[in-house]
Amino acid sequence: MKKLIFAASILLMVAACKSKTEDTAASTVGQTQPRPMAFPEPKVNIKTVGILLYDNYAILDAMGPYHVFSELMGAKVFFVGRHKGLITTGNGMKVQCDSSITDVKQLDILVIPGGLNETFTATKDTTLLNWIRVIDKQSKYTTSVCTGAWILAATGLLKDQQATTHWFAKQLLKDRFGVSSQNKRYVKSGKYWTSAGVSAGIDMSLAVINDIMGEKYTQMVMLDLEYDPKPPVKGGSEKNTDKNIVEEMRSMYNGAIAPLIGVQSAAAKIKIDNGRDPVCGMSLSAGYADTTAYKGKVFGFCSAMCKTGFKKNPASYAQTVQDHPAK
Repeated sequence: MKKLIFAASILLMVAACKSKTEDTAASTVGQTQPRPMAFPEPKVNIKTVGILLYDNYAILDAMGPYHVFSELMGAKVFFVGRHKGLITTGNGMKVQCDSSITDVKQLDILVIPGGLNETFTATKDTTLLNWIRVIDKQSKYTTSVCTGAWILAATGLLKDQQATTHWFAKQLLKDRFGVSSQNKRYVKSGKYWTSAGVSAGIDMSLAVINDIMGEKYTQMVMLDLEYDPKPPVKGGSEKNTDKNIVEEMRSMYNGAIAPLIGVQSAAAKIKIDNGRDPVCGMSLSAGYADTTAYKGKVFGFCSAMCKTGFKKNPASYAQTVQDHPAK
C-alpha cells in the first residue's frame, strides 16, 4: 500500500527532526532513534502502469504485478482490457475493466499476463499485437508474466532478446516464435522483462521496482506485503518436482493446447454441451482434447486427466453444463 509507505517515510523523517536535547535524553535511557530516511529519487519517472486483461487470463499473472506496482509512489496502475466491461479469468472471476486498448495510447510500464488457450489464440490477434508495438515505442518497461511471453514474442519484440516463461511454455516459445528461454524466475533484457510461471510475476515486479527505486524502497514494499515465501513442500519447478507429476501436467497442457496447434483428435470433432472443463474450469471455446457422455449430455475436457477425474465422480461436476453451456 503506497499510502502506508509514504506515511512511514514521513514518520521517519519527522522522527529525525527531533531536537538534540530529545536525542540525548533518549540515548541516556537506551533508546535508539530512527535514522533519517530520505525518499529515494527514482531512476526513471513512472506515471502509468497498464496491466493487459483478456478473457481467460490467469488471475495471479495480472493481480500479483497489479498489487506490487500499486506500491510505486506517483504511479497510476490500472487494467487495460482487450475490450471494456467485465473480463472473465480462467477460473471464472469477473473483473470490471474501464479502459480498453482502443483508449490507451501510452504507458510507462506494460504487463502482459498469460493463460493457456486464449493466450495462444491472442498471438494471432493482429489488433492486439499492433497495440503492443505502439505502446512499446514509448514504454520504459515492457513485461510479460508466464505464457504472456507468447504474446510478447508474437509481436517480434523479443527477437534477439533473452527471456523466460512458464516451464511448459518454453518449447512452444522456441518452436513457434524462435525465442529461447532461460531457467530463471525472471529475465531482464534491456527494457524487456519476462517472468516464469504465475507467481514469478511477483518476483519480476519487485525486481522492476528495485531497478526504479532501489533496494531500500523495495525492502519497504516487500515488508508491506510481508513477502518472504516459505513453501510447505519442495517443488514448484520442473527441476524439483517428482518426474511423474511433471509428465502428467505436461500431458494435460499438451492436450489443452493441441487443438490450437493443429493436432486434432477424433473426440475434438464431437459437439459438446459445456463451455468450460467441468473439472479444472478451463474455457473450451478454443478447443478441447477429449469428451465423454453423461446423462444425455456430451462433456468436453481440456485433457485426458480431467476426463479421468470427471468419470470418478460425474455427478459432482455435471452442473457445469447449466452454469457454463457451450456457445
